[in-house]
Amino acid sequence: MRRIFGARKAKAPAPSLGDASQRLDERTTALDEKIRKLDIELAGYKEKLKKARGAAQQTLKRRAMGVLRRKRMYEQQRDQLAGQAFNVEQTNFAIDSVKDTLTTVQAMKTASKTLKKEVKKVDLSQIEDLQDDLADMMEDVNDVQDVLGQSYGIGDDIDDADLDAELDALGDDFDDVADADATPAYLQPADPSLMPDQPTDAPVQADDVDEFGLPVAAAS
Repeated sequence: MRRIFGARKAKAPAPSLGDASQRLDERTTALDEKIRKLDIELAGYKEKLKKARGAAQQTLKRRAMGVLRRKRMYEQQRDQLAGQAFNVEQTNFAIDSVKDTLTTVQAMKTASKTLKKEVKKVDLSQIEDLQDDLADMMEDVNDVQDVLGQSYGIGDDIDDADLDAELDALGDDFDDVADADATPAYLQPADPSLMPDQPTDAPVQADDVDEFGLPVAAAS
């Protein structure tokens, strides 16, 4: 039967968006090349039209108009291909976004299952017991620090009353030291009431002295 009717041809795979985008790019590139060549041709006609006159100028003008029409047609086709390429890109972007969303959702589901599984392994009572053990150990450490911080050589048989009496005695000693540090009496200003009275007798005259300069007692 196959020899008579031939083998069934395999169905061609449907083109992908990547294939469509590549095909549109190739066609757009071909149109751009045609438009570039027509621009060069139009530039040549433009230079010839500057020099031509009469019938020759009309002929060159008709040819230039034909080239310009083809250029406009190619530009329209290129714009249409550009619109199609944009739609293909947008569709491809949307598909990629959906794929990324599905991947994210699947990853989150897997993570959720893993989290639930791991949380079940956690024993809250063990954590509370661990916290209590840590608190007890911290108290023990504080007790050890207090013991290590005690001073040596100080007896415990010292009476508080003796310490109070010694403190009062230190207060008296401080007063004595303060008095000793005061200004000496000979450096303090004198009391005016203790000063001797000024002499009221008239000064000794020069005639009342002897030959040695000593005062002579007045004759009675």
